[in-house]
Amino acid sequence: MNPAAAVLFDRDGTLVEDVPYNGDPERVRPMPGAVEALALLRERGLPVGVISNQSGIARGLLTRAQVDTVNAQVEKVLGPFDVWEICPHCPDDDCPCRKPAPGMVESAAARLGLPAGRCVVIGDIGADVEAARRAGARAVLVPTAATRAEEIETAPVVAPDLLSAVRLVVAYLDCAGQTVEAGRPA
Repeated sequence: MNPAAAVLFDRDGTLVEDVPYNGDPERVRPMPGAVEALALLRERGLPVGVISNQSGIARGLLTRAQVDTVNAQVEKVLGPFDVWEICPHCPDDDCPCRKPAPGMVESAAARLGLPAGRCVVIGDIGADVEAARRAGARAVLVPTAATRAEEIETAPVVAPDLLSAVRLVVAYLDCAGQTVEAGRPA
């Protein structure tokens, strides 16, 4: 059996195509491999969640209701998530939840009844990786056109696509689970 764990995803650019300040559910398009990746995790019984910066709310470009409507469409397309954490703040607000701060990772983990260290964050930019690091979670970077070269160079784990990232997580958990069950040191 896998050790207790959860996978937390960035939304835009990771699970769905990045449409800046998207308030239109009709513009939600899953990233390649997203449906399969989530199915793999759900088949294993692993909780999945979303942690997403949504500064368009603070900027007055979106309402929370619009973000919630888009999130509902994400669930319609990709299936249900066990937890959602949304940061509505601007970068200058210096809030504890906006990635790269660890607040959303910590809150999502707590809501799932897990320490943050039992979570893996999968995202497409350095802020996702840094939020995981600050929370004590693991991270996998899935680069897109928005990912800077230095973010790729400094990421602890880089996967070429979302499905590959999830397969890495599952392989890690399977290995950890086998090691624990067999009573052998890691």
